Amino acid sequence: MLYLNKIISTRNLILGISFLFLFTGCSQTNMKEFENNQPKLNLFSFFKGETIAYGIFEDRFGNLKRQFRVKINGEVQGKTLTLDEDFLYDDGEKAKRIWKITEIIDKNNNITFEGEASDVEGKASGSVSGNTLNWSYDIYLNIKGSNIKVHFNDWIYKQSEDLAINRAYVSKFGLNIGSVTLVFLRGDAIKNHSSFDLSKW
Repeated sequence: MLYLNKIISTRNLILGISFLFLFTGCSQTNMKEFENNQPKLNLFSFFKGETIAYGIFEDRFGNLKRQFRVKINGEVQGKTLTLDEDFLYDDGEKAKRIWKITEIIDKNNNITFEGEASDVEGKASGSVSGNTLNWSYDIYLNIKGSNIKVHFNDWIYKQSEDLAINRAYVSKFGLNIGSVTLVFLRGDAIKNHSSFDLSKW
């Protein structure tokens, strides 16, 4: 959830939008397809406390462009989850993002989520079904001093009590320009990653 200042070079961005590619088919996925998937994802419970993540960014051809690590501290107050995220990239760059995610329950008891961060335009919005979260948002990435707005279609799949996989599909003008993959670890899973370090790559 989350993400990535300066992960796309200007050159790659121009290449990405110069060819007509359909955006990922995941955007057409019906969330009901996941409602029986286990283990169930409770977004607030999963991200409460400390979470760490390992991630990569690939361009639209599947070429690895960047690697990164994230430490996330989650705090729940009522219907709001605050995620304080610190990033370290493989070139030594560091970044921070703070998400404010609100749970919304409508009159039919349907639950959706809205999220805000300083570099997100408007609000992220989405929902959880079964083990899966899908939400989308427009975010500004700082690329060589210029703020470029791109769209994220973000999917999180809970795999076990302490592990989830995140796939985010990145587009510009509706055209695919790359994807982000993260593995989130929490609870007992973190104990096996004592070497996790954000002071240096």
